[in-house]
Amino acid sequence: MSTRDLYTTAPAAPGWQIPATGAARFSWEYDEGRERLLALYQKGKDKQWDGATRVDWDLEVDPYDPLGTPDEVLTLHGTRHWAKMTEKDKGELRRHYTAWQFSQFLHGEQGAMICAARIVESVPDLDAKFYSATQTMDEARHAEIYGRFLHEKIGMLYPINDNLKGLLDDTLRDSRWDMPYLGMQVLIEGLALAAFGMIRDTTDKPLPKQILTYVMQDEARHVAFGRMALRDYYRQLTDAERAEREEFVIEGCYLMRDRLRGVEVLENFGIPKKEAEELSEHTEFLQIFRKLLFSRIVPCVKDIGLWGERLQKAYVDMGVFDLGDSSLDLLMTQDEEIAERLDAERFAQEERARVTEVADAVAEGAAGE
Repeated sequence: MSTRDLYTTAPAAPGWQIPATGAARFSWEYDEGRERLLALYQKGKDKQWDGATRVDWDLEVDPYDPLGTPDEVLTLHGTRHWAKMTEKDKGELRRHYTAWQFSQFLHGEQGAMICAARIVESVPDLDAKFYSATQTMDEARHAEIYGRFLHEKIGMLYPINDNLKGLLDDTLRDSRWDMPYLGMQVLIEGLALAAFGMIRDTTDKPLPKQILTYVMQDEARHVAFGRMALRDYYRQLTDAERAEREEFVIEGCYLMRDRLRGVEVLENFGIPKKEAEELSEHTEFLQIFRKLLFSRIVPCVKDIGLWGERLQKAYVDMGVFDLGDSSLDLLMTQDEEIAERLDAERFAQEERARVTEVADAVAEGAAGE
């Protein structure tokens, strides 16, 4: 079945074109590079994996309860609309919310793939080109996996959210080579990591937990790459140049914060847009969720040297200023350890199954004799 047939609202066009700007840069220095970035490049090569085999696609998923979402965290819970809903309606609501969330993950991963390819093209240093090439492959794998999950397990997709589309547009139209780093590696990837982590840590469903865990293991490297490259470069900027980047971050953070309401889902259930916005905006769950979503962005922005007065005021307004002192390194280490533990558990289960199979075969042979 064509993807177009699975969209809740079909995109206006089969594709989206953004005019390319900026120079393609070559480097003729092949024997120098920053040790930290080359080590990350080596790690990126070592950690490549196949989404068709590492993920257990035989695991069943109930499309009407894909994540095990409790009633209490659904936006409509406790409203007059909830009282009118049947159990079938509530299952459909869960399906739509999962389709919406994972569709934005999918579209964001395609955007990340394109931004990583743009970095390969435009960044001046060969060590950064090397690493970005491995990231481009990572993002392709993530898009493949999210697309497969939506097609095979959920059977529904949502178009790209307008605010995510706007941020990708701004990121890719900018001719400065550092902007794909800032827009994608810091803002979109940072926000995605927090969203992935919240679902990974709350779902009791094994397939989405596997997918999110393995994707997050890659994304931890990507954010580390953005931090390394931008921290070095932003030390050289003038105050005016730094202020321009901070303004971009402020606008991007407001866009991403407003992206997360899922208003499109409620509209598909017949709720007028204005009411859907009010219902989504005033849920206690969304306020907590939003703060967690910036747990990866704020300390990263501070770490790379964008911490001017206007930016700090914006983070105070968003209620996330205190996250600037969070330990990104600790969060990234935890992401990698969770993926390694999941692999170890799966391998142990497979080994036990093989041992049992051999023992059964031996017993059957002995009985036959």
